[in-house]
Amino acid sequence: MDKTSDSPRETDYQAALAKGLLPIREVARQTGVNPVTLRAWERRYGLIVPLRTGSGHRLYSAEDVARIRLILTWMERGIAVGQVKGLLNTPQTPTAADASPASPWEEQRRYLMQAIANLAERQLDERFNAAMALYPPLTLYRQLLQPLLDELEQRWRGQFGSQVERVFLHSWLRTKLGARIYHNNRQCGGAPLLLVNGSDLPMEPGLWLTAWLVSSADCSVEVLDWSVPAVELSLAVARIQPRALLLYSSQPLRQDQLPRLLNGHPCPCLLGGPAAAIHQTGVEPGTTLAETPLDALQALLDLGLLHNR
Repeated sequence: MDKTSDSPRETDYQAALAKGLLPIREVARQTGVNPVTLRAWERRYGLIVPLRTGSGHRLYSAEDVARIRLILTWMERGIAVGQVKGLLNTPQTPTAADASPASPWEEQRRYLMQAIANLAERQLDERFNAAMALYPPLTLYRQLLQPLLDELEQRWRGQFGSQVERVFLHSWLRTKLGARIYHNNRQCGGAPLLLVNGSDLPMEPGLWLTAWLVSSADCSVEVLDWSVPAVELSLAVARIQPRALLLYSSQPLRQDQLPRLLNGHPCPCLLGGPAAAIHQTGVEPGTTLAETPLDALQALLDLGLLHNR
């Protein structure tokens, strides 16, 4: 008896793949929606109903993938996940006008703002965990996190207690996103993206948001959340051998620092954060500027360093 022959269920699974059906991991890679979220959409809302093999593996058709992309389009317009199902079979293309005036994201931001004001980690964590289970990282960044940070910066101007709120939030954000990055890194292969904090400020939220979005695009990342001398940065690049180096700073850098930090590396180099706007004319040719996390993500795609979705 051949002990290496496939079981009937495994044969069934392989036959389905041969017909062009996709396993959940591949669908997650193509769409940016992680498997946990795809399962939640199926169980809680019936948005996607994949085929199942005899052994319970989920398999998705090309039509399922197209439906997932349409779901993402509706969400990007501000529609809550619970409202999407009723819109999927409508003939119109989603537009900005389709978002309801009482956006669910506004309610989420109000709740998080209050949790931050109260320094209430549990409430902040529970609400964000619930959102992470239902929405992909890009949607959470665009609709929740970046608007929240922008609003907080306005609120913190001249307000007593603003620094403790800022430190509380930035500490929590680094811990939360760092945990997700650690998990994503265990699933990724290949050379990482090396992100280095070039400013004097620790726990830069833009640095960690960039790292999180990149790691969610099937790219491992290494984060050095502290500035390092140029000669030691070269040492880090030599040892880690990253696919690219991104130097992030929300502060201006000394003009004589930039060439030493960004030149001479055997990999593409990017300058990220507000420093990218400040030093537009001061960087050497070949350095890519990426002011926002989305700019960085797009730049890495344009350089062919990430999978296009």
